[in-house]
Amino acid sequence: MKIDLQLLPHAADLPLPTYASEGAAGMDVCAAVNEPMILAAGKVVMVPTGVCVAIPRGYEMQVRSRSGLAAKQGVFALNSPGTIDSDYRGEVKVILANFSSEDVIIERGSRIAQLVVARHENVQWDVVASLDDTHRGEGGFGSTGR
Repeated sequence: MKIDLQLLPHAADLPLPTYASEGAAGMDVCAAVNEPMILAAGKVVMVPTGVCVAIPRGYEMQVRSRSGLAAKQGVFALNSPGTIDSDYRGEVKVILANFSSEDVIIERGSRIAQLVVARHENVQWDVVASLDDTHRGEGGFGSTGR
C-alpha cells in the first residue's frame, strides 16, 4: 500500500516512519523537536513528528506506545492507540506521558511512538428491542476468569 506523506520543514532531515524489522506491524516515528524537550516525571507533552499523511478512506493510522520506552523509561503514548483519521491532513503529533519518577529527555530524532495503518469499517446502527443471549451475558470486567 502506498500512502502520500508530506514532510514539514522542521523534519526534512529526519527519517521517514520506518519498520524496524521485516515482521514489524508498526513503523517507528521520530520526534521533530528543534531542541531537547524535557518530559517531566508525571507530566504529559505533545511531541511533533513533522509528518502529515493522507490515509485512504476505510483506513486509520493508529499511534501506539513503543514497548522499549514504556518498559525501560515509563513513557507511554497517552491515548494509545490514538487514531489519525483518513480526512485529517495536519501534522501527526504524539501525546507522551511520563509515568516514571524521573524526567525523560526527548531528543531530536528520538523514536517516540509506532504508527500502524489498519482497515476499519463504518457501521450503521440497527436499533432492536433486545439482543441475543450468550453464555457470558452481561458479565463484565473479570467475569470470564483469570
